[in-house]
This record gives sequence, structure tokens and C-alpha cells, in this order.
Amino acid sequence: MKRFPNTYVIISMIIALCALATFFVPAGEYVTAADGSVSFHGLPRSPQSWQVFSALYNGFVKQAGIIVFILIVGGAFWILNSTGAVTYGINRFIKAAGKYDRLVLAGLAVLFSLGGAVFGMSEETIPFIGIVVPLVIAMGYDAIVGLLVVYVASNIGFSSAFLNPFTVGVAQQMSSIPMFSGMGYRIFCWALLTFACVAFTLAYASRIKKPRPADPSPASEPSPASEPVSAIAARKPAILLLLLFTVIVLIVGVTAFKWYIAEISALFLAMGILSGVIAGYSANRIAEEFLSGAKDILSAALIVGLASGIIIILQDGHILDSILHGLETSLGDSGKTSSLGLMYGLQTLINLLIPSATAKAAVTIPVLAPFCDMIGLSRQTMVLAFQFGDGFTNMLTPTSGVLIAALGMAKVPYSQWAGWIWKYILILILAGFVLLLPPVLFHIPGF
Repeated sequence: MKRFPNTYVIISMIIALCALATFFVPAGEYVTAADGSVSFHGLPRSPQSWQVFSALYNGFVKQAGIIVFILIVGGAFWILNSTGAVTYGINRFIKAAGKYDRLVLAGLAVLFSLGGAVFGMSEETIPFIGIVVPLVIAMGYDAIVGLLVVYVASNIGFSSAFLNPFTVGVAQQMSSIPMFSGMGYRIFCWALLTFACVAFTLAYASRIKKPRPADPSPASEPSPASEPVSAIAARKPAILLLLLFTVIVLIVGVTAFKWYIAEISALFLAMGILSGVIAGYSANRIAEEFLSGAKDILSAALIVGLASGIIIILQDGHILDSILHGLETSLGDSGKTSSLGLMYGLQTLINLLIPSATAKAAVTIPVLAPFCDMIGLSRQTMVLAFQFGDGFTNMLTPTSGVLIAALGMAKVPYSQWAGWIWKYILILILAGFVLLLPPVLFHIPGF
């Protein structure tokens, strides 16, 4: 029986196909004039051949920040997990939750969806996966349930956001419409899609749940042999309090002080080191545990760099803008509903190539906003199409560093994830189109 190609092979094949395309697809680029108008200009072809072999290096350079972030978070959580504190807390949480574990799953999903909707939670979900996945596995579920309540839920919130500065804020600003206007209908979309996400998560969780293992006795929990059980029992709650404090600081830092991956990396590195100190580890032990965690997550870091090579080949071959231009011209002279559907499809397809919301907005919004004026379609509706198109396929595209990092933290292969999630993504895409119709067919405030 033939094995399905692993993630490295799949991404390498995509890079090779993109390089081949640079020999045949006309080259070109978008140029922004002094007055802010955007136009497309052809360029001489720039075929990419041997550059496929430098794609990994260039991808690492391009995604250096998130790659270092992955390695630091992986190492920090390895130190934390080695203390046994997380297992200790999970066992007691399960005992306290009793039969209400589904309520816990639903609450977590709503919380992370709200994070995506309010402050664009994306990269910030990666460390939480390290917390939630072991929790749900101990509750009798699998790692995919953990990804659903953290990563997928935050993406649902990100896609249907009402305050996300990275999608709503940027797109509305580029469209010259009031910042965060039309919030009422966006909140409705968020609530509806989040409810559907919770229902989907609970339905899947019910199907795959296994009987819970018997609670381990304190004597069976891992602990350094040289220390008495009472000392370990006293230290594990302290480490859990440190973890709780870290999460609170993370939320405050992201929301109030606009922290990004540099600050979050520093926070979790400090948490990992302090966890080791509280556990009584020597400096050498802390360093060894950190390196073990970094080695364990290295595969995900390599994939992030390799996947970034796809965009680099397209950009260096000057065909990325050509592909975007070809998609945009396909809008043609369609009516409002058809044009809106084509815009939505355009943003969805582009997101497979450019996961960055800001980059997509910079390329597409200046072109699509005037087009909306020509056909009598509100710019607000176009922004909503941009949001949905930008968010849903983030959960599937291998060019998303956050997705690859999340899968690495959960230890779920991309091939397994893609084969499982694609039907749900298709349903979300269809639901997004349905939610785009009311602003076209009815008068909705702000649209």
C-alpha cells in the first residue's frame, strides 16, 4: 500500500511547480502611483530554476521570527511538562469537572473565538495549544479536539471579527470607510459561526471520546527520586500558579500593550526557566530540558521555513502579482451578487498563496474598492468578503506558518489534518457566501 507523501514532500512539490510556472506565466507587478492609484505592469520573465534549492534558506530568513518563536515556546513548555505539574493539574481538573467536560470544551472554544474577533488572536494561540491538547487528551479526547477549541475557534473569530485590527481595521482604512463600522452585523456573523464551531467540536468530541483512565495516585506521578513526595506536591501547585500568571500577563500584554511574538517569546522563556527553578532543577537540567523541547518541535520549524519558500519563488519569479491580476480581471462585468461571489472566491484563492491579511489588503483592496463603486456594491460588504476569504482557508493552506506551528505543537501531521478538515472548510466557505447575501439584498445598518 502506497504511503501518502509527508509534509516536506508535498511542500517541495508545490515549490517545484511554482518554479516551473515562472517559465510560462507572464511576469508583472502592481505599481502604486503618487496619487495612490494602483496599476498592473508587465515585466520580463524571471524564471526560477536552481532557486528551488535556496527556498529553504530564504524561507527561514523570511520567517525567522516565527521560527525562533516556535523553538522557544517548544523548549519552554518541555521544561514545564517535565516537572509533572501539568499532569498534576489536569488530573485534578478532570476530577473537579466531572461530567461537565463538554461545557469546558464549549467555554474554551467561545473564549478563543472571542480572542480572534477582538484582537486578532493568531500566533498567540500556539502556546495555548501546548496547554489545552494534553488537557483534552487526558479527558479522553484526541489532539484534534484541542486544535478545534483553540486554533480553529480562534480562526473562526478571526474570520468573522468585529474589532480585529489586522483584518477589519486595515481593510476599512484602505477602503476609506469608518474604522470598525458595521459592527452589528459582524457580531451576528461571529455569534452564528462560533455557535456552529462549538456544535461541530462537541459532535466530533462525542464520537471519538474514550473512557477516562483511572486517576493516578500521587506516588505514580513522575518526580525526582531524591525528593520526598510532599516537597513535589507543594511545588506543582506553585508551578501551576506560575502558568496561570503567565496566561494572564499574556492576555494583558496582547490586548493592552500590543505585544507580538518577541514579547510573547520572552514571557514563555521566563516561564519555562522559572518552572525549572521552582521544581528544583539545576541550571544544566533546565538547559537540557529546553534543548529537548526545541529538538522535539524542530520539525515544525523546518516546515515553516520550507513553506515560506513557496511565496519567495512566486515573488522572485514576478508571477505572484500576475496571478492576482488574472484573478481580478475575471470579475468582468458581472452583477452585484455575482461580482461579490467572485470577489469572495478571489480572496479565498489568494489566501492560499498569501496568508498575511495586511499583504492581501494592500494588493486587493485598492483595486476592488473602486470596482465596488462602479457596480453599486457597498465597500463594507467587500470588506466582509475580504474577512471571510482571508480567514477560513488559513486552517488549510500549508503556506500558513501559524497552522504548521499549531500542528507541530499538537503533533498532528499536516496530511492527516488536511484530509480531515477540508470538508469543514468547504462548509465554512459556503456559509460565508450565504452570510454575504443579506447586505446585498436587504438594508443593514453600516452596509
